[in-house]
Amino acid sequence: MIYIIMGVSGCGNLGAFLSEKLGWTLHEGDNFHPRENVEKMARGEPLTDKDRFPWLLKLHEVIQRERCSGSDAFVVCSALKRHYRQILLYGSKALAFSTDPDQEILPPSVPSVFFLFLHGDYNLIYQRVISRRGHYMKADLLRSQFDVLEPPLDEENVLSLDIRRSITELATEVEKHIFSLKSSPVML
Repeated sequence: MIYIIMGVSGCGNLGAFLSEKLGWTLHEGDNFHPRENVEKMARGEPLTDKDRFPWLLKLHEVIQRERCSGSDAFVVCSALKRHYRQILLYGSKALAFSTDPDQEILPPSVPSVFFLFLHGDYNLIYQRVISRRGHYMKADLLRSQFDVLEPPLDEENVLSLDIRRSITELATEVEKHIFSLKSSPVML
């Protein structure tokens, strides 16, 4: 199973906590950004779709590699728009769909890939972002992320998690979700 932990910047370190607790591999999306994206964000400039597409395609490759190996893993990626989530799931097929109206419609989800949508109030997350040290993303960019955010729909295999809850409570909810899927006779 692959869980893509998504949401605006500053939603917390649930991925690291879960990875350590469950022994699953963790792929931190920030580590896959091209240097130009990091430099742009460090200057306080929001990323465009064009900036994000190569990054999302790299993460799609990671997800596919993990799925093909049958591994359980977490991938941390903001995945702010539905189109971005489609790229994570389908790679270049999702990019082609955006430019070719005759392209076949892609399903909203794929087997064994789930989204954990970390969400919360702008002011709470802004306070978290301004208090962290050593991260290249400026707090001023948070508003641009909220502006483009398209919360995932249930049909996208999503578990929504309110970040006002403790990391332990969130992890417990995710573990229950994992258990319910692994004990199900037919995994989605």
